[in-house]
Amino acid sequence: MKEWEWQLLEEKNVVDHVVVSGVEVKTGNRVRLLPRKGGDILDIALKGQIATIESIEQDYEGKSHICVVLDEDPGRDLGLLRQPGHRFFFDPSEVEALPEEDQTAKAIEQKPRILIAGIGNIFLGDDGFGVEVAQELARRGFPAAVKVVDFGIRGLDLAYALQDRYETTILIDAFSRGQAPGTVYVVEPDLNNPGASLAQGNFVEPHAMNPMNVLRMATDMNGPLKRVLLVGCEPATLGGEEGEMGLSPAVKAAVDEAVKIVERLVGKILDEGRTETRTENL
Repeated sequence: MKEWEWQLLEEKNVVDHVVVSGVEVKTGNRVRLLPRKGGDILDIALKGQIATIESIEQDYEGKSHICVVLDEDPGRDLGLLRQPGHRFFFDPSEVEALPEEDQTAKAIEQKPRILIAGIGNIFLGDDGFGVEVAQELARRGFPAAVKVVDFGIRGLDLAYALQDRYETTILIDAFSRGQAPGTVYVVEPDLNNPGASLAQGNFVEPHAMNPMNVLRMATDMNGPLKRVLLVGCEPATLGGEEGEMGLSPAVKAAVDEAVKIVERLVGKILDEGRTETRTENL
């Protein structure tokens, strides 16, 4: 992550909720946009649109701003590439909370339960492992409950994505544990003390998005995360000082193995969810 991205985040105070016309709204809630009169043509176009709250932030004066993404925006998953054209900030007085039944119905209909996040820099040799695995997984026919995203080096985007409170997040990254290059690991960090199971030194630093830092940032933004799994691969080379496109043979061969591991994890998680649902209905 670039230094300016960290500074941008640090200058904001992310809050858990805000009260709109006597109703408490928070990240993930859906609202109707009601821009104040006298706005520009964009405000006219957005009037009455339904959007989902992505974050609630306070400026240095303590004033709250609600960041939303339109429900019908096809670019809502483009991350930093969508800014500023796809994320909009409104004063709390310019939004209207939707009824509870609309919130629940939409959440059941649209919200994925599992996020698969590929991480890495394709210009640094084996650091592109997570990116390549995510791209391969995106071609698979996962159900709507599963969302696959190639985040590359966009740490701030991943931190924001984790605010959607997925039941399980699967991170895919180059991850060193001193084993033979191409060795694939599955680690479940203790989110109360992630450093105990995911030491900082194990991660590849050049891609500027250390998953440890992203997990901490996401927790600071909106409270405790749910389950997180890391599928990591031991790198052989990071391309040297000038960088290098493409994976080493050992790590390239591990892509298929990682894809199969992630598919098995997803299948198991979905089966566990179906079992819990059946039990609740008995």
